[in-house]
Amino acid sequence: MMHAIVERLSNAGHLDRIFVDGQWVRPVGHGRAAVVDPSTQDVAAEIALGSRQDVAAAVAAARDAFVEWSVSSIKSRVSLLDRVHALILERAEVFAYAISLEMGAAISMARSAHVPSAAAHIRVASENLRRYPFVSHREGMTIAREPIGVCGLITPWNWPLYQITAKVGPALAAGCTVVLKPSELSPFSALLFAQVMHDAGAPAGVFNLVNGEGPEVGAALAEHPDVDMISITGSTRAGVLVAQAAAVTVKRVAQELGGKSPNVVLPDADLVRAVPGGIAAAFRNVGQSCSAPTRMIVPRDRLAEVERIACETVSRLVVGDPRSERTTHGPVANAAQFNRVQEMIGAGIAEGARLICGGLGRPPGLERGFYVRPTIFSDVHPKMRVAQEEIFGPVLSIMAYDSIDEAVEIANDTIYGLGAHVQGRDLDAARAVATRIRAGQVHINYPAWNAHAPFGGYKRSGNGREYGLEGLEEYLETKAILEHSDKQPA
Repeated sequence: MMHAIVERLSNAGHLDRIFVDGQWVRPVGHGRAAVVDPSTQDVAAEIALGSRQDVAAAVAAARDAFVEWSVSSIKSRVSLLDRVHALILERAEVFAYAISLEMGAAISMARSAHVPSAAAHIRVASENLRRYPFVSHREGMTIAREPIGVCGLITPWNWPLYQITAKVGPALAAGCTVVLKPSELSPFSALLFAQVMHDAGAPAGVFNLVNGEGPEVGAALAEHPDVDMISITGSTRAGVLVAQAAAVTVKRVAQELGGKSPNVVLPDADLVRAVPGGIAAAFRNVGQSCSAPTRMIVPRDRLAEVERIACETVSRLVVGDPRSERTTHGPVANAAQFNRVQEMIGAGIAEGARLICGGLGRPPGLERGFYVRPTIFSDVHPKMRVAQEEIFGPVLSIMAYDSIDEAVEIANDTIYGLGAHVQGRDLDAARAVATRIRAGQVHINYPAWNAHAPFGGYKRSGNGREYGLEGLEEYLETKAILEHSDKQPA
């Protein structure tokens, strides 16, 4: 199936093209990027990269299409979103294998999380569109919520399809047109999604895709005067650069950036549930999630028990070939990320954190591929690098506290504020702690993922919100209409 994905894209000509104004076209530039299979380190394929000229063409197409799409009926937009949703589900297995190939997700993870969650973003956008009050009245005026315009969408390599639909769905629902720049490191699912948009009957120019690198295509989108909004998911560094480039034209910038999320285990928590659940959440997607709870904050008098359960949990993980049904965790997505994780594990050892499982290098028997040993440190001090810096790999820091106030202080001792977790039997106590944590989303006792729940960060984790109604509203402007009347009351 892996070779079939590349063959499918190659035969369709998509590897050499971008999608602009409803057509697959060859980019003006001659840049190429190798897409590496992280499980083997072999080049799976090469894709063509766009240029600033290609961005200009895509933006012009989106600007022209906005004239009609912005005033299209709710019924027609719902119909398009529903067709896109149906096609993603219909092609779910193809998407799952593409994601596994391009960024190393275990096929079971791609099937159970990456693809269905991506489809859910489109479904939720359709549901919200059906019921959203675009026009309301209060205190003698009309309040209209109108599409902001042409939106540049910049998405990352770690959840490639999921982050695309999280932006494209609400943008189209709002009546905006879009130019998407997916990560050039994991572009296969994006190319497949562009074909879904075509096959679903999206009007020409409503959806455009330009592959390319950040300094070229991303910067061109951020700077372009006819782009009304940029939505970026990526590193804090990338978010800052995009915001700086966008500031000249005073466009709206929505950012979902880095994280260093805490998981506060309260004294009454059931450790048999809390600890394995915390490791599953932290190591989900091989730790390559911006909201991963990679700091487990636990009562000091229960530290030894936490460590024992944690090591037992890690021993049951199966790291290996992402195409194997037995594998729970594949490789990290690329060479740069592999090197970053190794650097940070080394930093934890050098700074005196106590390594209780995992460590440097690949797991035994895996000599090739970007495989990482699931790693846990204990006795981690809040100022250590492993406690402060986003690692983006399967590395967990266990930190002990003596009081609830100290636990909250440790949880908030970060420049980030994207997600957080709290574990405890007493829900009132858990809720009280949740309200004190400075983060955009807090999970108590590992609830199911909810595609309607708004997601976004405090502090350097970004601005704005995605998902749910709040995600839709990011793509809307607010207009107040006030009238004067000479009519006298009877």
